[in-house]
Amino acid sequence: MPHRGNTRIPRNWTAAIAAATLTAALAAVSACGGGGDGTDGARAGRAFGAATPSASPPILITPAHGARAVRPDSRVVVTARRGTLHRVVVRAADGTRAPGRMSSDRRTWRTRWTLRPGTVYTVDSTGVEQGRPTAATARFATLRPQAAFGVADVAPRPGEVVGVGMPIIVTFDRPVADRAAVERSLELRMSRPVVGAWRWLDGRRVVFRPRRFWPTGQRVRLIAHTAGVRAAPGVYGRADRAVGFRVGPARISTVDVPRHRMTVRVNGRVVRSVGISAGKGGARKYTTTSGVHLTMGKADPVIMSSAWMGVTDRDDPRYYKKKVRHAVQISASGEYVHAAPWSVRAQGRENVSHGCVNASPEFARWFFGETLRGDVVTIIGTNRPLEWNNGWGYWQLPWRVWQAGSALKRPVRPGRL
Repeated sequence: MPHRGNTRIPRNWTAAIAAATLTAALAAVSACGGGGDGTDGARAGRAFGAATPSASPPILITPAHGARAVRPDSRVVVTARRGTLHRVVVRAADGTRAPGRMSSDRRTWRTRWTLRPGTVYTVDSTGVEQGRPTAATARFATLRPQAAFGVADVAPRPGEVVGVGMPIIVTFDRPVADRAAVERSLELRMSRPVVGAWRWLDGRRVVFRPRRFWPTGQRVRLIAHTAGVRAAPGVYGRADRAVGFRVGPARISTVDVPRHRMTVRVNGRVVRSVGISAGKGGARKYTTTSGVHLTMGKADPVIMSSAWMGVTDRDDPRYYKKKVRHAVQISASGEYVHAAPWSVRAQGRENVSHGCVNASPEFARWFFGETLRGDVVTIIGTNRPLEWNNGWGYWQLPWRVWQAGSALKRPVRPGRL
């Protein structure tokens, strides 16, 4: 929203401001031509009570009145050549306001984010010069791009309650060339702001991770101000996107593979500790990965088969196909915490699985019911480390390495909700 400040206009100036606005609009129409990209300043209004018609107006608006095909990533800038600004409002044709910021000396106002493509905007401004009201207005249109991009998906989902390790994953519907411009448009607000950073996985996906796990009860809102952002030559964002979510309790589990045990802590307190059976090892494909995993999703049931090993022949002794109950996924390479009634005798005694964490039906059902996406499952004691890009293994990267994946090469310091 435009900053109103503390400057007050006397009531008897209301008519004067209205007259000044009308005069400025007429002057702008007659004095400014169409065309251009909105990068050059032009006369957009004339002061009420100016000494002579040729005097330069005290308020200058860029883009100029009548400009067409203005680049959406151009900023609207309103400058008080003389005096100060009182109020600036920039509206799209549908009445939506473009937020902006007033300088501390009230001499300049500029939009904070990019503009929507293919949209007509109206700028209304008022000010004060030597005790007298001034006003200026302008109307211009942004260009219609050759191509557009948008946000295809965001995790978490709107309104979702997540675990303390949950990343924010933004997926675009086409590759982004100017990653810095797009990253700059991603605004984060939090109930208790914490430092974090974005990291690009590829041209379509960018992930935010706080420096440390989220505080319990944290409320987070992502606003992707991508409308009008230039992602590549001729490609601009078509619309903004906003998603809000909340962080649940700190549910952090530890799977100790050598000890065949899984311990679940909630907000630092041990709530369950049970025997499990992990990967039997002997080969990399049968070895459970060690590291900080996140719960990515869950399903009941999940069909698990030997196809992941390339074994599809039913006569092969390695062949299997099972309907598995209460399965919670913790990596992209097929690792789950799930019910395994066939290995109950081994749980707590030996590791016999193909890499998953096998648990009793009772515990698996409980864990399935309690788990949120983004809960932490740390596995220790194997010689196969979890790759940072295996599922949501993002916490495997040290903070400085994670931050280096940002196009802006700097941490994010969110605003407050």
